[in-house]
Amino acid sequence: MKPGTITHTLGVLLSSVSSLFAHSSPAKGEPTKVKVSKRSERSSESSLFNIDSIAFAPRHLRSTSPSGEERFPWKRNIVTTVFWIGENPSGNNPVPNHASSWDKDWAKSYGGFDDPNPAHRSDYTPVKFTPRQNPFYCALPYNDKAGTGHRPEAPRVVPWFKEAYQGPAVSTCKGRWVAIRKGNRCVYAQWEYAGPFRTDHWQYVFGDERPKPNLNKGAGLDVSPAVRDYLGLDETGVTDWKFVDFSEVPRGPWSRLGENNTFVINDRAEGKPLAEAAKPPASVMAR
Repeated sequence: MKPGTITHTLGVLLSSVSSLFAHSSPAKGEPTKVKVSKRSERSSESSLFNIDSIAFAPRHLRSTSPSGEERFPWKRNIVTTVFWIGENPSGNNPVPNHASSWDKDWAKSYGGFDDPNPAHRSDYTPVKFTPRQNPFYCALPYNDKAGTGHRPEAPRVVPWFKEAYQGPAVSTCKGRWVAIRKGNRCVYAQWEYAGPFRTDHWQYVFGDERPKPNLNKGAGLDVSPAVRDYLGLDETGVTDWKFVDFSEVPRGPWSRLGENNTFVINDRAEGKPLAEAAKPPASVMAR
């Protein structure tokens, strides 16, 4: 027999034996397998897991930043002093407050002297007149405006600069809402002045630095008599503060008055009566 014939005969016999055992084995119903490496299998499983996680993770559980920090964290234990519109210079206040960093006629725009004497005040306002601007105001030691235009660092350090920009003559900081808390009470005020003492300390106002030493025990925040009265502050105290978006500000006594007041501006645009429909709460708990 030729060698090729012998090889062919052996192949047929082996094929028959394999077929016999295959038919006698119980069927397992396994799917067809594709030959892949262990590394490929792990990569495929990992990819599928990640895709599913991204697709189905609830939106409210996703962090807004890798660190999970708030957009505007609280500045804690800040020495806080009281100032007022129309205040004359004194030992610890060398600059009169008849004009502000952003309004040369601040006292006139407000409607008069914001008398801090509690005996001359009622419902967070002076008794002699109704303020034409929000009596809940504050000062922080930064001014984004320069002689012309804005300070060179302002577009980089002011978090909302781009969204608030209205041209070189308009401050992007004036009127910004600030939450201020002491104990379990939290008040909301608008940023209307640059101080105390400094107008360039953006590293504190927008960053992580502490206020610089000054004549008022290192004060880093000035607040109006209305803020003082709501929080029950002394002339010098300690508070926490942070910036807030307007959407986070609840109604309260800070939402009732002022041509510069976002609440009043929005209510007028919507045709609502100027008198606030909702009464201010007795207190607003700190968040």
